[in-house]
Amino acid sequence: MNKQLKQFWQDFCQRHNLEYDTPVEVWAFGATPQQADELAQLVSQGIKTATTSAYELYDKNEKLPTAGEWSIVLNSKEEPVCVIQDKVVEIVPYNLISKEYAYHEGEGDRSYEYWRRAHDDFFDWEYREAGKVFYLQAPMVCEVFEKVE
Repeated sequence: MNKQLKQFWQDFCQRHNLEYDTPVEVWAFGATPQQADELAQLVSQGIKTATTSAYELYDKNEKLPTAGEWSIVLNSKEEPVCVIQDKVVEIVPYNLISKEYAYHEGEGDRSYEYWRRAHDDFFDWEYREAGKVFYLQAPMVCEVFEKVE
């Protein structure tokens, strides 16, 4: 974590009565700078309150997110945008992700149809990048979070 991010996190901890050594993840949404900025903006506005990642594409030693975990959301310039906290984390087969959950992802017109088109394309690309084939029953890490600040 660079100096700017450390200061951002320390300031947040002070305002929220947290210990400075409270663990925090630092990351950006999406796979492109444009996605990072657009999705961070949706989170900052309180529109996006959920995110999905492919369980099978986590590295062997990479830990899965957990409820209660803090994250600093970055923009494409790796600058802090906001802080979120995971409230619910579940593993769900891709084809069983609900319309309600897709709505909470906050993207496009917030319809399930939009969500499926965008995520079918994204996960197809992400699996291909990993040398795998995406399939509809693929287990997904579904996170519901709250923007704290």
